[in-house]
Amino acid sequence: MSMQDERDTTAADYVMGLLDAADEAAAEKRLESDPAFAAAVSAWRERLSEFDTSAEPVTPSPDLWRRIAETTKKETISALPGARNAVLGATVWNNIHFWRTTGLTASVAALLFAVIALGALTTSKELRRDLVALAQSKPVYVAILVNDATKEAGAVVNAFANGRVELIPLKAIDVPPGRTLQVWTLWDRAIGPKSIGITGQSRTLQLNLESLPETVADQLFEITLEPEGGSPNGRPTGPILFKGNAARTL
Repeated sequence: MSMQDERDTTAADYVMGLLDAADEAAAEKRLESDPAFAAAVSAWRERLSEFDTSAEPVTPSPDLWRRIAETTKKETISALPGARNAVLGATVWNNIHFWRTTGLTASVAALLFAVIALGALTTSKELRRDLVALAQSKPVYVAILVNDATKEAGAVVNAFANGRVELIPLKAIDVPPGRTLQVWTLWDRAIGPKSIGITGQSRTLQLNLESLPETVADQLFEITLEPEGGSPNGRPTGPILFKGNAARTL
């Protein structure tokens, strides 16, 4: 697991309350000293807050409280006669059958509790995996790449919380023989554009941003037409076909 994956997983567990006391205390300390972890926690809080508003409000039925009350009623317990209580109290301490039964019942109860606790922990972990998968299936940033001359959208770039970034063509892009489509990103003009993908045809492409900082708002993405094999000098040399800036999704 990479450092980014570990940070993202721990942040998700912290936000969903799945850490034990020691790990939770460590996470709270980490929030004060690790800005990247604090940002991941903030992102998960924002991401999961959508689940609070995604469900349609439902008005409870009028007899809801009546049914709740009925299911929580206690059955009347008949008091034992005083004499029976006295006999029971006098003999129960010497009744080996009673203690064997009690011990067995306690063991079964402890085992049942352990099974329930283990099941709850497993369910929590499965819930975390499901929520993480659901959240990561939605891009955090999206860039629509548009041709400056025609104003026509040619591709979309999706950046996900786990660091995956993909380019999806919205139309067929002609690639002449001996030429290549090259994808670039620019987040700091002082550093300049970096190549993140090359393809000889218009197709969905997984972009390589592993060695670059995490995608941010207004980060530029563009597609240029380059010589076969890519730009000879590591910078865009051909015409810009499509470009656009990343925007955070709602």
